Amino acid sequence: MSDDTPRKSPIATRRQVLAGISALPFMGMLGGKVNAADYPTAEVNTTGLAVTDDKVTVGILHSVTGTMAISETGSVQAEKLAIKQINDMGGVLGRQIDFIQEDGASDWPTFAEKAKKLLVQDKVASVMGCWTSASRKAVLPVFEQYNGMLYYPTFYEGLEESPNVIYTGQEATQQIIAGIDWVAQNKGAKSFYLLGSDYIWPRTSNKIARKHIDKLGLEVVGEEYYPLGHTQFNSVINKIKLRKPDVIYAIVVGGSNVAFYKQLKAAGIDMTKEKPLLLTISVTEDEILGIGGENIVGAYACMKYFQSLPNDNNAEFVKAFKEMWGDEIVIGDVTQAAYLGPWLWKMAVEKAGSFDIDKVREASPGIEFTKAPEGYVRIHENHHLWSKTRVGHALDDGQYEVVFETEDLVEPDPFPEGYQ
Repeated sequence: MSDDTPRKSPIATRRQVLAGISALPFMGMLGGKVNAADYPTAEVNTTGLAVTDDKVTVGILHSVTGTMAISETGSVQAEKLAIKQINDMGGVLGRQIDFIQEDGASDWPTFAEKAKKLLVQDKVASVMGCWTSASRKAVLPVFEQYNGMLYYPTFYEGLEESPNVIYTGQEATQQIIAGIDWVAQNKGAKSFYLLGSDYIWPRTSNKIARKHIDKLGLEVVGEEYYPLGHTQFNSVINKIKLRKPDVIYAIVVGGSNVAFYKQLKAAGIDMTKEKPLLLTISVTEDEILGIGGENIVGAYACMKYFQSLPNDNNAEFVKAFKEMWGDEIVIGDVTQAAYLGPWLWKMAVEKAGSFDIDKVREASPGIEFTKAPEGYVRIHENHHLWSKTRVGHALDDGQYEVVFETEDLVEPDPFPEGYQ
């Protein structure tokens, strides 16, 4: 995208497409149709969930308003695409999926309130939802109390394992530790300035990052946190310029990213020169849509998915996503991980031959999704996913060029020894 091209607000654009564009049929994902008559409702729904002879209802719980809408709206779109595709191929145990969508509104108590509504009042069979760790921590007691199943799509700090959550994003060992190892080994980084938004994920992630930096014999020269929605970063940028770290390790989230990266560029920090190098674990293509590619070109991101991944699964996914939501839409790591949720739930239900939460939970470990856009994933016993770790280099067109990829899937380890 050139500098003189008008750029619509990413939130406004996404809200517009969320208003009701229908998807084109998408074929060729998995398996064939299942006859609902072979799975009587009384046998596949013994706990009073919202399941009938021809329909099953799930919940979608994300922020489509507030500072996190820039990040979470893509998750809503991905989940709706997956549901549409599953329905087109016959649904789940022969039943079409309906969804009830609630807005967490970038407010953690609201997330808890809406989660309870979905589970207790609506009796949904599963929920795809949350983005921030603060929202996940807010809803977790609700899911555990009422025995719901949450499919959580965001890369996060780890240090958690719940029987009521399937974590479809990466945990710390697959992203934080792997990313620091890469920048130390491949870029010769020796000093780091840690920067994050002020809530549990950035703080805990940077705690893990600091421990790993210390373990490698490297140095942290600064550490700062700012509230969600913060827009004035000139003070910390001046500190960064003064202390001259090799790496700015940035975990700024939501709309604050727009201000941060524009102010970095305005302050004369040219990320293409890599002095300092910027490594983020929070900026996907979704956020770049708001930041502008020209304001983040040269930065690096450590994640498991980038829209530019060159594989057939991803080509089909990107094509279907754009057909449903528009050619200008971009797809980031969390959006792809959100897309996995409905598919993994479908496979667990059909493996269990039941919508009952306890049976779905028992069936989940070992499930393989060979058509995942990122390539291939498998559910671990700890409810996280085996997946590859990748590093992308930000281009001025708002996309990432993949410059590193682990050879094998990385085993999830949410409780790494020495990092708790």
